[in-house]
Amino acid sequence: MTIRFENGIVATLGKKNRILWNATVVSDGEKVAAIGPAAEMAERFPDAESVDCSGKIILPGFICTHHHFYSTMARGMAPPGEPASNFVEILERLWWKLDAALSEEDITLSAQIPLIDCIRNGTTTIIDHHASPGHRDGSLDQIESAVRQAGLRASLCYEVSDRNKPGAGIAENERFIKKVGHGDGQIAAMMGLHASFTVSDETLEKCVGIAKDAGVGCHIHVAEDAADRKDSLDKYGVPTVNRLHSAGVTGEKSIFVHCVHIDEAEMDILADTKTIVVHNPESNMNNAVGVTKLLTMLGKGILVGLGTDGMSSDMLAQMRCAYLLHRLDNRDPRVAFMEAPQLLIQNNPEICERQFGVRLGEIAEGGVADLAILDYHPPTPLSADNFLGHLIFGLVDATVDTTVCRGEILMRGKQILTLDQERIAARSRELAPKMWKRL
Repeated sequence: MTIRFENGIVATLGKKNRILWNATVVSDGEKVAAIGPAAEMAERFPDAESVDCSGKIILPGFICTHHHFYSTMARGMAPPGEPASNFVEILERLWWKLDAALSEEDITLSAQIPLIDCIRNGTTTIIDHHASPGHRDGSLDQIESAVRQAGLRASLCYEVSDRNKPGAGIAENERFIKKVGHGDGQIAAMMGLHASFTVSDETLEKCVGIAKDAGVGCHIHVAEDAADRKDSLDKYGVPTVNRLHSAGVTGEKSIFVHCVHIDEAEMDILADTKTIVVHNPESNMNNAVGVTKLLTMLGKGILVGLGTDGMSSDMLAQMRCAYLLHRLDNRDPRVAFMEAPQLLIQNNPEICERQFGVRLGEIAEGGVADLAILDYHPPTPLSADNFLGHLIFGLVDATVDTTVCRGEILMRGKQILTLDQERIAARSRELAPKMWKRL
């Protein structure tokens, strides 16, 4: 189907961001067929379906490079027992109880709800990290089915950990990786691991072997809290990144999430091996684990992306959080104006190109038709030169009206078209209290 998304402000992003007023993006199937003045596009594609984007800005779909769909049903739940006083207690008292309590249907609902949130926020591509020890086998197929039904893109993996039994989750990852292969541009696979402090050398060796044989990367939390670093030093005599590097976990397709408690020597390893880091500012603040040394990493040439760690599916909010956090942490109002947007609009697309083999994050002829169309009437002049000012201080508060992925309209006029939000939310409200009791 050919569709004209017309009469809007088009921000192409990419290396040569262009701001085009009263312009149209034409999609043909999964690709962008043309971009140009609205009148010209209407004349060239008279039979295309028309979507009026007057009073709106058309952007490439947003990307989240670290999410946890499975955490959805914790929303509104009173934490069991005494409140956790540190990060390890948060895992032990909340997340490791919750993931073990998920039923088979809970897994599907826990994916569908954040997928709806992604669509509502114009997030069209997600790299997810799943755990459900009670219903592990086949869980990635359930999430894949939910992603395909929603119409989004996702890279999926299962969180391998020795905390329940040695090597739990290896077989589920291996099965799914073999099933997906190199992906179809919509679904990709990675080898998931929880963290250094919950996996043995034997488990690491098995996971790395499978990943290397399949040509995929590893997706693992790294030094999120000081406890992970201490564990590595106490047990193995080296910091976390050094241990993982020696085991072969590093590499240009691997994602090291958080990296809050690493030193500059570890950063040099990440830079040398082209290993990806994903920053999750809201989650780090929520868990009170510290602040990733983002500016130092970027200065060393590390590819740092932006994720949510399951906190939300709103990537613009995460971007502005990163902007504010690093200004405060560095006590310098001159920093992060360029760097925080860079994570979202430049680095996340590069990360996804390594995972999906598809270039995202840019509206270009022949490129993917992934679009986030937001209500926005610029109150001041808007051009490529001052776009970041509008992104940080204006678009972050704008409402997404229409979301498009692979040329398919997933939300139009703020109405979700691919998933029944009311039914899914009602069923989740019915099942969530039962899961809470199982905790």
